[in-house]
Amino acid sequence: MATLKPFTIIHEDDSIIAVNKASGIAVTGERWDENAPRLDLLLKNQLALKPNNDEAELFVVHRIDKDTSGLVLFAKDRKTHQQLSVAFEKRQVAKTYIAVIHGRPFWPDGKTSCELLLVPDGNKKHLTIIDKFRGKSSHTGFTLLFSAGNYSVVEAYPQTGRTHQIRVHLSALSFPIVCDPLYGKHSRNGTEKGVYLSSFKRNWQGNEADERPLLDRLGLHALKITLNEKVFEAPLPRDMAALLKQMEKCRR
Repeated sequence: MATLKPFTIIHEDDSIIAVNKASGIAVTGERWDENAPRLDLLLKNQLALKPNNDEAELFVVHRIDKDTSGLVLFAKDRKTHQQLSVAFEKRQVAKTYIAVIHGRPFWPDGKTSCELLLVPDGNKKHLTIIDKFRGKSSHTGFTLLFSAGNYSVVEAYPQTGRTHQIRVHLSALSFPIVCDPLYGKHSRNGTEKGVYLSSFKRNWQGNEADERPLLDRLGLHALKITLNEKVFEAPLPRDMAALLKQMEKCRR
């Protein structure tokens, strides 16, 4: 079995690096999981291997969850880092995520949005909670793409950048992301084990004992960032692409 790459560089110029990271890789150090592989260190080590680049600088512009796959931007100099940080802070950056969720939303025109006051709980699970007194405003728009069985695929457009924002919003809407260990559905034996073809394909004929999940990690992918009319896009990872392909065949 081929080893999954922790990241792939999808764009690099003199000032910006755009990376497509795998699920399970932290963008920077996490006090909640100090042993998690760090994207910033892995990327800097790779850059240092290039000729005349052993002192390469790298600046973190924004973060996505460790368990979320997809697009992360880094700056290669302090000036670009400052410019990008201001753009993110002033919401001049359009972000698009793809999420696989439980349920079949019936939203008007296939669209909805969620606004909540969120705050990190500070507990060992690193949860974000809804708190109308201490929370900060958050806003995410959603578009339903299609459904298969009791699962659906949606695009998410976060307007703010609160920790776990999309995950909390979808859970609050009663459509949690699949395989979400914090905000998702849980079986009697703990976290759900994955999304199986047999769970949404009609007349599936196979051996349940031998069936493997199409996806067994958080079903959330940072797909696209639009910045100053420039678009960076991270292709879906193999597991999520395979799931969406099968769901499209069974959509109804």
